[in-house]
Amino acid sequence: MKNRTIAGSIGTEIRRRILDGRYPAGSQLRQDGLAAEFGASRIPVREALFQLEAEGLVRILPHRGAMVAPLSPADAAEALELRGALEPRLLSLSAPNLTADDYARADALLEDYAAALRDGATALWGALNTELHLLLYSRAERPRALALVGSLLAECDRYTRLQLSTDNAELERADREHREIVRLCRNGHVSAACALLTDHIDHVASALMAFLGDASATATKRKIV
Repeated sequence: MKNRTIAGSIGTEIRRRILDGRYPAGSQLRQDGLAAEFGASRIPVREALFQLEAEGLVRILPHRGAMVAPLSPADAAEALELRGALEPRLLSLSAPNLTADDYARADALLEDYAAALRDGATALWGALNTELHLLLYSRAERPRALALVGSLLAECDRYTRLQLSTDNAELERADREHREIVRLCRNGHVSAACALLTDHIDHVASALMAFLGDASATATKRKIV
């Protein structure tokens, strides 16, 4: 149990470093170095890396060890496709069971998100977005699906954070849509909330694919020059 607790703490910190860009795509994650830095044995470090691999943030290759997973438009598209299939279903099951306390927490998260938007606190956007989405699905009584969506949100975070950091209009749109989804659920308009959630994820997918395409074209241009 102790190793699992340590592995969880190490995984949280490595995940944060990947998402904020401190560990860029393709960089090596050496178990010995990480173990020394965190004052732990290699066992919890290895467990943390396996968990991050399951989330799509790390790749572990034979004879090469662990590395930060490259940014892949195909992987992002698949993750968003899965989110589009799972999240509206979870919301439809969960929304009728959300409590007053759940809505109070959702309101607090929306205010925290708005404050992070105003302050340009990019490191908070993904965590707040993930917590809000998972809160809205928390009463669905589908623990495996909820865990999978949590992993997909974590995988999407590194992509969407890059995109949103360059586009305030997309941030503001996300804030408006989140507020409207919560309002619709609170007022019992679950079908409308699910339809908006579907549109919300579809728009994120389209905007992200356009952003990644532009980024790829820019990188290619730089190589040619």
